[in-house]
Parts: sequence; C-alpha cells; structure tokens
Amino acid sequence: MKGKKVLFEITEEKLETGLRGYPIGYCTTSSVDPIKGLFYRGKPVESFCTKTPEEVMHYLITGKEEGVDDFAKVLKEESTLSENVTNHILELPRNAHPMRLLSIAVQLLGILEGKGGYREDQLQLIAKMPHLVATVINYHAGWGQTPKPRNDLSYMENFTHMLNVPKGDKTKLIAIMELINILHYDHAGGNLSTFVGKSVASGLQDMYGSIAASMLALGSVRHGKANQDCLEFSNSLILKYGKEVTDEQIEDCIRERLKNRELVFGFGHGELRAEDVRASILYAFSKKHYPDHPLVKIALRLREICPKILKENPRISSPYPNVDAISGTALSAAGFEYPEYFTLLFGLARVVGISTQIVYERLEARSGKGTPIVHPQYLYRNP
Repeated sequence: MKGKKVLFEITEEKLETGLRGYPIGYCTTSSVDPIKGLFYRGKPVESFCTKTPEEVMHYLITGKEEGVDDFAKVLKEESTLSENVTNHILELPRNAHPMRLLSIAVQLLGILEGKGGYREDQLQLIAKMPHLVATVINYHAGWGQTPKPRNDLSYMENFTHMLNVPKGDKTKLIAIMELINILHYDHAGGNLSTFVGKSVASGLQDMYGSIAASMLALGSVRHGKANQDCLEFSNSLILKYGKEVTDEQIEDCIRERLKNRELVFGFGHGELRAEDVRASILYAFSKKHYPDHPLVKIALRLREICPKILKENPRISSPYPNVDAISGTALSAAGFEYPEYFTLLFGLARVVGISTQIVYERLEARSGKGTPIVHPQYLYRNP
C-alpha cells in the first residue's frame, strides 16, 4: 500500500544518537553515496569543477542549465549591501567569534532589507553574501574598509576582490576560492547546519532568521570548524619536528592522539565509506599547484598514513580523508593563511544549499502545503 513502506526500525539503542540515519524527509538538491560521494541533483560533484559558481548555483537551485545569464545578472544587481547594514556591522564587538558576527550580520540584513518571501529572500541573500562575508572578515581582522562589488567581476571574483587580504595574490586566491565554493554548496539534508536551518524555518521563521541559526550551527566545533583543527594539527607537526618531519614521527603523533582519545581531524565521515570525492579533488589541485608547500606535503602524507592506522580499529567504519583534511591546507597554500575565517567561507557556500532546501520544505513539499513544524518525541526517563 502506498505510503506504508517501512523505512526504518527504531530500537532503544537508537535513542540519544543524534538522529543519525533517521529518514525524516526528502532532499531534492543533493545526495551522498557512501562510496561515490556527493551528487548535486543526480550529477557527481566532480562534473561541476570546470563550471562557474554561477552555473552550479543556478543548477542546484533550479535543476536547469538554461537561464544562467539572467541569474548571474540578478546576482550582480542585488550584490551590494546598503550603508545602513554595513554601518551596523561595523558597530558589533570585534572580539566576538567571526561566525557569531556573521550570524548577526545575516539577521541585520533581514531586518533592514528583507523582502518577506522565502524565494525572494533566498536570491537576495545569496547575492549579498560575498559582500556580507567580506565585510565581516575585513572588520574582524582589522583589514580596513571593504570595497564595494564591481559589475565587471563574477561572483567569487568579487568576493576575492573585496577581501583585503594582506599581500594576497588575487589570481591564486580566485582559483581556490571558486573551487572551495563549488564543493561546499550542499551535502544532503541531514547535516547539522542544514537541519537546524530547516527546523527553524518549520516554525515559519523567515529565511534570514533560519540561515542565521544555520551559521551558528556551522560554526560549532563538531561541524564547520574541522578544517581549521586539521590545519592546526599539520602546523603542530611542523612546529614540533620541522618541515622534514618523517612518516614515523607522523605515525607516533597520530597514535598518541588516539591513545589520549583525541580526534584525528579530517578523517572519517558519518555517511562516507571511501575517500571524500571533494577531498580527492582538492588533493589533486594542491598537488598540481603547490607541490612543494610544506603543509601540502604533510597533508598528502597524512592521506596515506592515517587510514592505515585507523583501520586497525574495527569500530572505525570510515577511516578515510574527508574534505576538511585538505581544504584548509589548500587555502593556506594559495595565500589565505587565516584559519579563523575558513568556516565563513564554508558558510558563504552552504547558504546556497540550505536556502534551497528551506524553499522546498516551506513552499513545495507535500503538494505545496510545506512540511509541518519539526517536533520529535522525547521519552521521559527518571535520571
């Protein structure tokens, strides 16, 4: 009978496991195969690496390849923050975590410029995110006034232009920024930041409030901060042993972390059972463009050493590198050596997927009725 198919069996052991593996809805934008990795609307993510961010965003949002020029035109028309929004951002406490500043900045944008509809606000938010994120980073870092977007530049060219990175080579930065952006648009429907955004929107919060909540989730230690932690581990190896660190020294450090029950950042994934395709793409990019960079050398060696050690533990089902194992290294090698801002780059991209999924759940799901408010059941247990 239609609608009666059993999808999942709930037993007591499934309680207090973070809803991992629970099927609760549909995701129309992307999917993750345990072996093949990430797909955007049925197409493998690696097939998008030669396309522009505008082309990939448009396809992810609409499922269509035609109409990109009109989409890109709207992005440029809506790209500039008002001085009112900018001035309020510049009054925020600079000592706050930059992801908190970003969340507040998204809320400010919604309060001062929101249009009131999920689709309209989605497009406006995506268009203004490069200016918004650049403004937050420049302000927090003390890099001076943020330039305004230029009509002659593309989406990520504009973002890179607006970042006042000290001594940064903009040509090198544009290439890695575009690739990082494309690879992080979406990752199925159940990751923390996406689920939080959709849950908040299920209460009929607007797009800006929902995305602001998503950005706080993304900035958490267990979610979007992993690439920063992975880079810090690589830097600690260089600091301790020097640039000529040996495989034996790397292995000793990994085993010491495991002995102390510390995480090995950048390895393992809740859904993947093979190397993350996004990681494979960034390994190839880094090896091609920055083969002699010390951090790239260490990342490539960790890629070989870590899985062999992690496989020794039969309880570890996914010992392979995920995208965090190399994304921070690739950014650093290209000249963006500021790990405290890596998660903001993640957020700049992920807004595309989260907002598209919010639009689906609010306006399209269940024949246009939308999904009901998220309200899982918790069983009472006497402590």
